[in-house]
Order: sequence, then structure tokens, then C-alpha cells
Amino acid sequence: MKIPLSEYWQLLRRYLKHQRCAVLLMVVLLLVSIGLQLVGPQVVRAFIDAARAGASERVLVRAALVFIAVSVVQQVMSVLATYWSERVAWTATNDLRADLAAHLLRFDLGFHKARTPGEFIERVDGDVNALAGFFSSFVVRLVGSMLLLIGVLVVVYLVDWRLGLAFTGFAVLTLALLTWVRRFAAPYWRQGRERSAALYGYLGEVLTATEDIRSCGAVKYAMLRFFEHLRNCMSIGWRAGFWGQSVWAVAIAAFAIGDGIAYGLGGGLYQIKAISLGTVYVIVAYVTMLAQPIDVIRTQLQDLQQADASIARVRELMATRSRLEDGTESVPPGALSVAFRAVRFGYEDGQQETRATVLEDLSFEHEAGRVLGLLGRTGSGKTTVARLLFRLYDPQGGEVRLGGVNLRHARLEPLRARVGLVTQDVQLFEASLRDNITFFAPDVSDGRLLAVLETLGLKPWLERLPNGLDTKISGSSLSAGEAPLLALARVFLKDPGLVILDEASSRLDPATEALLERALSRLLKSRTAVIIAHRLATVERADDSLILEDGRMLEHGPRERLSADPNSRFAELRRTGLGEVLV
Repeated sequence: MKIPLSEYWQLLRRYLKHQRCAVLLMVVLLLVSIGLQLVGPQVVRAFIDAARAGASERVLVRAALVFIAVSVVQQVMSVLATYWSERVAWTATNDLRADLAAHLLRFDLGFHKARTPGEFIERVDGDVNALAGFFSSFVVRLVGSMLLLIGVLVVVYLVDWRLGLAFTGFAVLTLALLTWVRRFAAPYWRQGRERSAALYGYLGEVLTATEDIRSCGAVKYAMLRFFEHLRNCMSIGWRAGFWGQSVWAVAIAAFAIGDGIAYGLGGGLYQIKAISLGTVYVIVAYVTMLAQPIDVIRTQLQDLQQADASIARVRELMATRSRLEDGTESVPPGALSVAFRAVRFGYEDGQQETRATVLEDLSFEHEAGRVLGLLGRTGSGKTTVARLLFRLYDPQGGEVRLGGVNLRHARLEPLRARVGLVTQDVQLFEASLRDNITFFAPDVSDGRLLAVLETLGLKPWLERLPNGLDTKISGSSLSAGEAPLLALARVFLKDPGLVILDEASSRLDPATEALLERALSRLLKSRTAVIIAHRLATVERADDSLILEDGRMLEHGPRERLSADPNSRFAELRRTGLGEVLV
């Protein structure tokens, strides 16, 4: 896929505009280095001609010292230019990574469900890594090499116009040939990036499901699939490598031809006394030097082959828009009322084909400050209601309102700050308890954290941890009962107006269960709550109950009224037992 030059320019301008001073310094260092490279052979020519003319030792020593000084300064300038180019590259690529990560976090949950985490990692890190050379050196080194190329040709023209014409033709033909060969490799690099993303996506799935794969005896199958992905990567990788190395082979052949021209013409002109021996050295040195910018251009073109594929994939991702459009309204402060009005929703697959409807014409209202117990069999739509309230999806029909605000018109960031979501699968970071509760927010003091834990009645739990807030937390360091405690602390810290709790269905020990119940009671005080209930004790906590069946409302009303009605489904729940009715 051919990328227009304007695409390269837009990318460079966007991510280098905040580094103008660093880029300018890099350019100056590079130009000084190039200038000193052109001066070096002239100093050696003066030394050779002076020696042949019988110049004094003092003159020769002075020429040698000048050459050493020029060489040392040129190397220092080159090292500094490389340092600043790497610094510019890391800053630019980190900015691009941050933009891509933020862009991915804006998407609806359906977008993430249709792709693997490994694919996103490859996009955010793998593709951006392939652009590091593009940001650090492509334009600067390409321009610098072109200037060095022009400088060498100008000097050769000054030596002899016939040599100038010969080497100008050589340089033009070599660059044209390198550019022509380059275009064959770009499509293979793009396919290689795509297959690499598929490999990392599959690897992420396998590592996540290690326990299930081993318990089901599927290790052999998993490895066969892994080798299949490796073969796919290899089949396209060798083609990309072949055409990439073809550019290198063309460059080597061109350099050999250039050396032959230099020795032939230089020797011929020296034989007819048209030039001095020092000038012959200058010709050979400059032709050898001519290989450097051509080789740099060849390398940059080879990097550009990979950059073509990565830029195309980055552009494709950035051009993809979330179905969740940010609104302009903000939900009000305090406890939030909930309203579903003729809501219809169905999940969609990767081909955008709507699956069976999950919610159909769902309508109910729930007052602010009250607790709603959400009941229903597996697949009845309970979790979908929670996802719509948090606006991980938008309904295909009807509207969802919080505090009287249609969520389609609500601003996403303030909305999610006002809604606390606690799922059964509590995500933990390899970090301290403090960072796991605050999500690494630097402005939350330890005093505030301790106050939150004390308010929730979790101070005794904290005191049992070996290092308090500094205790390192990981996926295996907390029990099934302790993880929800941490999740409740997270929600309390953000002070939401609506709490959505998908209650853990696993059995807890009595002490942890009592601690969790006390913390939950304090969290829900003066707040609206929607609880997906799995236990009878939680049902009894609710002010109102909503029972779903096949995506429709079966029953809704105050818990006490439904309990008093022997013909209600809720009364049947209490008589029969929650598990027997809902499973």
C-alpha cells in the first residue's frame, strides 16, 4: 500500500512540533558533521601534495594535526546528533503510544470484544516501534545525506567536470534503482505486521487461559495452533526479508561500480598529468564517501518499507471511530435516578451482524437513593443492563436515563466518574494496595485512603496486611473475598451517585462475608444502587426488585409489596430459594 508524502509530513508535524528546539539542534549537529566530513579529504590532499613538493616537517605536522582535529570533532558531532535523534524518537513514539492507548479506551466494549488484547499490544507497541527510526532519523538523515551527496558532487565538479558528470549519473541511477526495488517489499511488511498482531493476540489468549487449557488436556492443540501462527509469520517474513535484502544487494553492486569508476578515471587523469596524486586521493575518498549517503538513503528506504506498513495500520486505527459519541450534558450531583424507556439491545459480532436480541422493550424507573435488586436467569439481560448504565454500549432502540439525562447526550468522562461499577472479576495490578485502590492517582493522600477504609469498616482488614498500604498486591495475593473489599474501596473513593454491583456468586467465609456486608451497607448509604443479586441476603437488602426473563421485565416493584403477594415471582424466589429459581 503506497502512503502519500502528505501522510508522512502530517505524522512528523504532529509529533515533532513540540520538540522544535531538539530537532533544530539535531539538524545543526548533523550539518556540522557533514561539513567536517567534506573538509577531511581536502586536508589529506594538501598533506600529500605538500609532501611530494618537499614541504617542511612543520607544515606536514600542522596538516596532520588539523586532520586529527577535524576527525575528532566530526565524530563528536555525529555522536551528539545520534543521541538527540534517539531522544526525539523516544519522545515522539511515546506520545504516539499515549494517543493510541487513549483512542482505544474510548471505544465501546463491543470493539474490544471483537479483538484480542495481543492485537492491541502489537498496534500500540509493535507498530510504533517500527516508526522509531522514522521519527528519529528519517527526514533529518535523509536530508543530511542528500546534502552530503550534493556536497561531494560539487567538490568533484570543481576537481574535474568530467568526473562530476560521471558521478552525477552514477548517483542518480543508483537512487532510482533503490527506489524501484523498495516498492516490492512494502506490501509484505504490512502483511507481516498483521500476522504478527494475530500471533500476539493468540499468545495472549493462550497465556490467559493456561489453567483451562491444561485441565482440558488441550496443550497439544494450543501448541499446534501456535506453530500455525509461526508458520504464517515465517512465510511472509522471508519474502519481506528477501526484498529488503535486495535493496542492500543493489547498493553493494552500485558501490563496487562507483569504486571502479573512481580508480579508472582518477588513474587515467593522473597518467596524463591532468591532476595531482593528492587529487587522485580526493577523488577516491569522495567516491567512497559518496557510498555513505547512498547507503544511508538505502537504509532509510528500507526502514520506510516497514514504516509504510505501520503508518497504514496506525492511520487505520486512528481513523476508526467509536460508536459511543461524546455528548454535551452532565449528570447532576447526588444520588441518581434510573430510567429505561422502551430499550432494545442486541450484541453484534465482528461482521456487524446483529445477534439475537438481549433486551426487548425494557421499561422501568427507579428512584434516586434506593437500592434495586436485579434478578433473572443466566442470559436474561442482567449484565447488559449494568453495561448500558455505565455506557459501555448504547441501546439500538429506546433510551437510558440517569438523573433525567439521556446517556446518549451525556459526556462520557463525567458520566463514568459518577457511576461506580463493581464486577465479579476484580482487576488487580502488580503494585501496592495504595496504587490498586487509587489507580495510581498521585493526588490522593494516605489520610484520605485511611478515612475511606475506616468508613467502610475495612480498617481491621488493612491492619492484617503485612505492610499496610504498601503491601504488594497481585492476582494471587488476595482471596476471592478480599478482592471485592478492594473494589468497594475504589468505588467509595470516587463518591459516585450510582453504584452498580455484580455480586460475587462464590461462597465466602463467615468473617469475610460479614465484613463485606458492613462495607456494602456503608457504601450504599444515600446512594442509588443496582445490584445483580445471586444470594438471598442481597435480595433482602434491596428496596425494589426487578426480575428479567428473556430480556423482558417479568416483575418490578417495592420488595416488601412483592414479598407480601404470594402469587408474585419474588415470593416464589423466597420460598424456593434464589439458586433453584435463577440457575
